Amino acid sequence: MSNFIYGVSRALAWLGTLVLVAIAVISVLSIIGRALSGVGLGPIPGDFELVEAGTALAVFCFLPWCHLKRGHATVDMLWPWFPPRMKRALDILADGLMFVVWLLLAWRMSISLMDYHANGEVSFILQMPVWWGYAASMLPAAFGCLAYAWRLLESLGLATPPAGLTSAGSAH
Repeated sequence: MSNFIYGVSRALAWLGTLVLVAIAVISVLSIIGRALSGVGLGPIPGDFELVEAGTALAVFCFLPWCHLKRGHATVDMLWPWFPPRMKRALDILADGLMFVVWLLLAWRMSISLMDYHANGEVSFILQMPVWWGYAASMLPAAFGCLAYAWRLLESLGLATPPAGLTSAGSAH
């Protein structure tokens, strides 16, 4: 199970990378089009709508892998002086809170997805249904629930990361 969760999380992170590259290309082409509007070119219509939806998708693709690898920002100013049991308790608390927050986020996002689908709202320029962006982001968000739960199980000592990774998720 560990290999599956880490493998899918890594694949989602690569998907997020591809989405981010596509967003960058769209932005650059749109900026070039604006700059060359005097020769008949122009911006890509709806570029900001594509960037908005793509950025949300990329973020939801990156976060499960980031969490499994313990890549979130931390403040380590006092950490070295904490006793090992306190460090473990704080890791468990942080992973538990992150899991609850991720569950709430995915739950509320699913409600928004259903609301946007039901009311048929579309984007201003492209007339793209808004729920499409939510649906695309919902898949990695739902998987993220599993990844965040797995990370909590690892902190509790009930699961282990794949072979070749330490408990903190970094390579040996």
